[in-house]
Amino acid sequence: MKKVLIFLVVALLLVGCSGNNSNEGDKNKKEDLKKVSVVLDWTPNTNHTGLYVAKEKGYFKEQGLDVEIIMPGEAGADQLVASGKADFGIGYQEGLTQARAQGVPLVSLAAIIQHNTSGFAAPANKNIKSPKDFEGKKYGGYGSPVEEAIMKAIMEKENADVKKVDIINMGEADYFTAVKRDIDFAWIYYAWTGIEAELRGEKLDMLYVKDYSKELDYYTPILTTSEKMIAKDPETVKAFVKAVSKGYEFAIDSPSEAADILIKEVPDLNPELVKKSQEWLAPRYQDDAKRWGEQKLEVWKNYSDWMAENKLLEGKFDPKAAFTNDYLPE
Repeated sequence: MKKVLIFLVVALLLVGCSGNNSNEGDKNKKEDLKKVSVVLDWTPNTNHTGLYVAKEKGYFKEQGLDVEIIMPGEAGADQLVASGKADFGIGYQEGLTQARAQGVPLVSLAAIIQHNTSGFAAPANKNIKSPKDFEGKKYGGYGSPVEEAIMKAIMEKENADVKKVDIINMGEADYFTAVKRDIDFAWIYYAWTGIEAELRGEKLDMLYVKDYSKELDYYTPILTTSEKMIAKDPETVKAFVKAVSKGYEFAIDSPSEAADILIKEVPDLNPELVKKSQEWLAPRYQDDAKRWGEQKLEVWKNYSDWMAENKLLEGKFDPKAAFTNDYLPE
């Protein structure tokens, strides 16, 4: 009997040690993951789905990363990435171009959407069918000089005058409220606001800026980091981009499941809007590129040349240094 009791005590001790080692192993495994952060450009939406998929599906963990997705707050994503307060960010080619011209060392790692899906949108009853119809109408803008320059560029192709447009700064006002009360048209991303209009049963006339000028078919949004991050930790950059690429590839192949992941992670979103938006965006993430995220020098050069011609750049800009495809998976 004594021998049996001794055996049981030893066995229990061994089991206890085994359990402790297992917990310790899990703890160490988690601690082995490198903590990095990525800051969004705006509230979560289908532009960001690949990030949430990579987190939920464990693609970041596969690459040894523990990734925190954070909101920009008062400081924008570009500012947080450039200052080192975030490792990666979501930005836009127009913003990064202006930043680099002013000496801010941001770099684009991938084009999240291959072609520009933004444009000027108006309710069908406003009768804005072409840029010439902007004349005499009220435009709700965000206070950026780029807006008027783009409007001018596409209006001039139809011998129309941007000075005949009443430009109103509507700040962060809701598009649907604004077009019923204060304005006739505004600049939107169709994948979100345009799809929401469809769900509301409100017909829009959408004028995509890329349809009027190849210079305006720029990358928006983009995945960014800083030159410092690339220099000090290229392996982490490579690992992060590989996981994000896998996330967007999943969203391309399985938009419904990807939408479910975004809805689960951000339950405040309208599920129907997320589903429809994801379906619309899925073929547009990669589009005609040979792989998701691929960027072309000509796209960066065309847009920066256009910005320079329109006196929207302060300082010199080198398009070759503004982006890299080196960290995209083959």
